[in-house]
Amino acid sequence: MTKKQDQKGIAEEEQAEPQAVEKEEEAPPETTEEDQVLDELTKLRQELEEARAKEAEYLDGWQRARAELANARKRFQREQEQAYTSAKAGIFAYLLPVMEDFARAFDTVPEEVADLPWLEGIRLVQRKFQRLLEQEGVETIEATGQEFDPFFHEAVTHEPSETVPAGHVIGEMQKGYKMGDRVLRPSMVRVSAGSLPADSGPSDETTTTEDE
Repeated sequence: MTKKQDQKGIAEEEQAEPQAVEKEEEAPPETTEEDQVLDELTKLRQELEEARAKEAEYLDGWQRARAELANARKRFQREQEQAYTSAKAGIFAYLLPVMEDFARAFDTVPEEVADLPWLEGIRLVQRKFQRLLEQEGVETIEATGQEFDPFFHEAVTHEPSETVPAGHVIGEMQKGYKMGDRVLRPSMVRVSAGSLPADSGPSDETTTTEDE
């Protein structure tokens, strides 16, 4: 072997040694059993957190649905009660004139028939009807002497009055009725406009006529 060949071989060996070192450095580190356990625990923690998040989401959705159902039931019950009250109020409003007709008829009964049994039977029907209205909360609206309230009263006239303050009811022309806060029929009333202004004395024209 010549000297030149020996030098070439040495140079190749020197170049091969760094490559071998680099290959040794690039090799991945070995995974120990402890590292595997830690990785498994980390994975389990992540899965547990995801499960808890889903549980909270499902619980929140269930609570919302339950609250919405309870609100819907209350709203339905309230609407039913309002519909029932409106239906009763409408029926009683139609029956009020009948009750008033009974009262007017008894006010004009002749004395010679006032004690007849059949008439007493009709009075019994009227009293039962009156009790029924009272049990359902139907009552008359206070009017005479009260301050005029457009919610409960309907003004028919405005009249001067020396005894009733302005804006107050002088008298009632037709009774009004209410059931709780619901007005079945407003009272037809006469409203005071207050006292007339004091007379300022005879006018000049009147005085001239009297002098003539």
